[in-house]
Amino acid sequence: MRRGDAGAAVSDLGCAARSGGYARRMRAQPIDSNRAEASRCQVTGHAPELEVVIEVPRGSFLKRNLAGRIDFVSPLPCPFNYGAVPSHLGLEGDLLDALVLGPRLRFGTRLRVRAWGAITLTDRGMADDKLVCSVERPSREACAEVLRFFHFYARCKALLNAVKRRPGRNACEGWCDAADAIARARPLQGPWSGPPVPF
Repeated sequence: MRRGDAGAAVSDLGCAARSGGYARRMRAQPIDSNRAEASRCQVTGHAPELEVVIEVPRGSFLKRNLAGRIDFVSPLPCPFNYGAVPSHLGLEGDLLDALVLGPRLRFGTRLRVRAWGAITLTDRGMADDKLVCSVERPSREACAEVLRFFHFYARCKALLNAVKRRPGRNACEGWCDAADAIARARPLQGPWSGPPVPF
């Protein structure tokens, strides 16, 4: 989720999480398909610990930036706690995204949490890793549910980018190791003024 594209990102997340289409798709997911999805989520024993700042609490309608200013009011809530790793920049030049599974956390909460894996999206041809974090080791089924959500999210984002005439490939590339995603990110050097690419 990019801070410069707050309206579209939060609206997409809410749309994907609560729209009838997404809910029906999840209910209609065959058991074999669920198992296949879960088998792709390799939750390894080594989970790097890092600091995450919550920007969108689970169930929130508000997207705020790190300064606390409201960027967007969504008609639908975010399906999980969503934030960023303030010490690293992702491949697309924005703060490295991180979602935190579990109970709702307040906006601005800073917590040390383990990253058990990551999901890589391609948005307009740019890679965008999203760490999947939680205090305790999540089940493969929980991770598979997040992965299914982002497959749906990528299709929503592709439609949005087509409407806005934004070229480039959009897709969910799947699950990867958290350590690999962190290794691809760059440590933030000094103050950060936002992503170099307008969103």
